[in-house]
Amino acid sequence: MTLAIGIDPGTATTGYGLVRLMPDGELVAVSFGIISTPKDATPSARLEMLYTDLRKLLKQHKPDTSAVEKLFFARNVTTGIAVGQARGVVLLALEQAGIEIFEYTPKEVKNAVAGYGSAEKRQVQEMVRALLQLDSIPKPDDAADALAVAITHLNTKRY
Repeated sequence: MTLAIGIDPGTATTGYGLVRLMPDGELVAVSFGIISTPKDATPSARLEMLYTDLRKLLKQHKPDTSAVEKLFFARNVTTGIAVGQARGVVLLALEQAGIEIFEYTPKEVKNAVAGYGSAEKRQVQEMVRALLQLDSIPKPDDAADALAVAITHLNTKRY
């Protein structure tokens, strides 16, 4: 029974999703949510908050493996840099916790979860709901995205 944590990094909001792969192949959502930081905090303070909260989460759940969404530059370079900094903090926390790290692009996640690399966000979220047998789509979006990353990893590696 492998427990994976999926992470959708960001400075303001980092999504996390813990999914357990059962012996029969069933995927079970263990926990999901976000780590958020206040807008008025300095960038370095926000990164420290992210690091501290993630370390607590890792200590509480003790995942066996992790998957982090790779950085995707759309239009805003400033946002991309901030996300890159958050990814660095996430990777550091996972490494220090001794958890193996795998990375997936947004296209790989969409393909693995929805069967189509250009799937719409809503399609991926609905597949996350269906695969984890949840009553509704996980909220907020960052948590649903993190669950999709964890599902991608567990289905790709098949522990």
